[in-house]
Amino acid sequence: MSELVSIALFLASVVIYAWKAGRNTWWFASILTVLGLFVVLNLTLYASNYFTGDGINDAVLYTLTNSLTGAGIGKYILPGVGLVLALILVFGGLGWVLRRRRHHPHHLGYSVLALGLALASVDASPAFRQISELVKSQSRDGDPDFAAWYKEPSKSIPNPKLNLVYIYGESLERTYFDNNAFPNLTPELGKLKDESIDFSHTMQLPGTDYTIAGMVASQCGIPLFAPFEGNASASVSSFFPQNICLGDILKNSGYQNYFMQGANLRFAGKDVFLQSHGFDHLYGAEELKATVPDPSYRNDWGFYDDTVLDEVWKKYEELSKSGQRFSLFTLTVDTHHPDGFISRTCDRKKYDIDGKANQSFSAVTCSQEHVAALIEKIKASPYFKNTVIVVSSDHLAMKNTAWDYLNKQDRSNLFFVIRGDQPQQEVMGVKRSTLDNGATVLDILGGDNFIGLGRSSLSGQSLAEVFLNMKEKVLAWKPDIIRLWNFPKAIKDFTIDEKKGMMAFSGSHFRLPLLLRVSDNRVEPLPESEYSAPLRYQLADFAPRDNFMWIDRCYKMAQLWAPELALSTDWCVSQGQLGGQQTVQHVDKAQWKGKAAFKDTLIDMERYKGNVDTLKIVDNDIRYKADSFIFNVAGAPEEVKQFSGISRPETWGRWSNAQLANEVKIEYKDPLPQKFDLVITAKAFGPNANKPIPVRVGNSEQTLTLGTEVTTTTLHFDNPTSSNLLTIVPPDPQTTNEGNILGHSPRQLGIGMVEIKVVKSEG
Repeated sequence: MSELVSIALFLASVVIYAWKAGRNTWWFASILTVLGLFVVLNLTLYASNYFTGDGINDAVLYTLTNSLTGAGIGKYILPGVGLVLALILVFGGLGWVLRRRRHHPHHLGYSVLALGLALASVDASPAFRQISELVKSQSRDGDPDFAAWYKEPSKSIPNPKLNLVYIYGESLERTYFDNNAFPNLTPELGKLKDESIDFSHTMQLPGTDYTIAGMVASQCGIPLFAPFEGNASASVSSFFPQNICLGDILKNSGYQNYFMQGANLRFAGKDVFLQSHGFDHLYGAEELKATVPDPSYRNDWGFYDDTVLDEVWKKYEELSKSGQRFSLFTLTVDTHHPDGFISRTCDRKKYDIDGKANQSFSAVTCSQEHVAALIEKIKASPYFKNTVIVVSSDHLAMKNTAWDYLNKQDRSNLFFVIRGDQPQQEVMGVKRSTLDNGATVLDILGGDNFIGLGRSSLSGQSLAEVFLNMKEKVLAWKPDIIRLWNFPKAIKDFTIDEKKGMMAFSGSHFRLPLLLRVSDNRVEPLPESEYSAPLRYQLADFAPRDNFMWIDRCYKMAQLWAPELALSTDWCVSQGQLGGQQTVQHVDKAQWKGKAAFKDTLIDMERYKGNVDTLKIVDNDIRYKADSFIFNVAGAPEEVKQFSGISRPETWGRWSNAQLANEVKIEYKDPLPQKFDLVITAKAFGPNANKPIPVRVGNSEQTLTLGTEVTTTTLHFDNPTSSNLLTIVPPDPQTTNEGNILGHSPRQLGIGMVEIKVVKSEG
């Protein structure tokens, strides 16, 4: 109903302004802005609903404010392009309609009415209500009984005897196993489920409805509610640092914890969560490239399930033979929305429903074959008697091509346990949630029967049974759960670990580089990631009086406030106000201790504008004082006018990149000397090694030969034409992800340059 009201208000605003208000630039801009906000909000709601089926929720906010590295975006490109085109058309159409009567005199009353209706349409829209509720839920006081129900388990298991294999099936909910609704969809895995301890009533709660949230729920017994202030959850280097989770307990009990998946570990901060809670051995898309038989056999997200589960079996055999206590967790990906992926080794590659093939169901029937095959191999091995196998969905399926069929059923999550030590076949219909999964596993392994808000379904009572409306209760506890992040509100003393690239203050640890906006009772971290702007661009958006602390490589801030550090790749700390005073401190110890020192200073707007303009200079336009071109810092020496064909700075130097240009060209402001030596410190990439590399200055050409290790070569040039252009032609650029930023397109590398120096020679 509210949606219809908001649309009616929107249309009324458009009609009244377009036909009655007349001409006025300010009112036109105001009305268009508010109506445009309405459009953006509703498109955001539509896009979010496309992914979640539940509108704008915590899953959307968490995913957008965390690492998107490795996201399988291939199937979303077309809908994304459609949304952008829709946005352009709607804004263009709105502007055209609103200006229809621009030649008529302005009428203030109708303009005010139109603006009021536009604001009311935004307020009445479901998208605005959902976002408002999410913001409010971050700042409520919480529920006073949270501490009574949140229970911290013992840190270890007294006498562990069993190894653990834990299989997360991506979106593989229990509903798919209903043979009456979906005949013969899951015959192999369904048979194993029927021979197990099968928990048939596992509900999904808020904050547990996407992959990383489902993992946190099942291992820590809490929903994933994160602080969304300035991407806080993306910058913090620990994940619920105060919580004791299943992985922590296993590690403390002598287990070696392994996690293996086909997708990239960095997506949504999965690597940070696992490393924070006991997992020392992680394998994702990047790590598996060197071990899988066919690294090119991949889908949009990473490696197919048949590939990954074969690696899981190899690891299970290896670890079992070693005799060490271990847990081996894995996560499938082929059943990921919107329609899944079909691996090439499936016996059944197609599932028909209503007389037509359905891709999501086909992916389910294919993937469950591979999960069942892994379990059968483990059961047939001599090590099974010491093993507990757990199979669970990470969450209910999101909006996929099976969505309409699933929603006709009574949906629940999958969770069943196969014990090698005590075979047991039983359907347990107790009301429970995915928060109880970790506690149930811990109970089986000989530990406590509770973790956080989770309780063992074998010897305890789920809070889903205790509370009549567990979903409402979880939302009431949301502020209490957010506080478990121990996210700091102030900064006084801090420590920088130079080697680890970490900063610690107020009990929390953050990855570097990092930018902090600091106010009286708030510290807002702004991390630098592959999907956010460089920190200096983010700092340029600060207000003149905003207190900032910027920890980054010295050369990045040197051009502003410390020119003597222009060539330093060490860490530096800058703090102050863009419109006032700033300081730069050089981190010159492995463990460097500093203090936050902010004070009100006289704001100079000219100084502020100069700082902002300098911060916004693009990397290639930065210039520094030096007698050579140093490639491991941004920019070039002052003598260089421009350059091309060179990739970004890395710790050692820079690669040539044929994606940018086939040749490396360095154009100097003035002609190069008539006679000079060109001293090049460089290396070659792959097949470029030991091949002749032409180096030209004007009409003169010399040949450079490089190996794969860094060497220094001196070339002698005569320059009778007074050329100011140096050209280097890598012979065989190679397309590769070597040294690349995760999520970026492959580069075409030729030679790696450390330093180039022009030395004038006499005679």
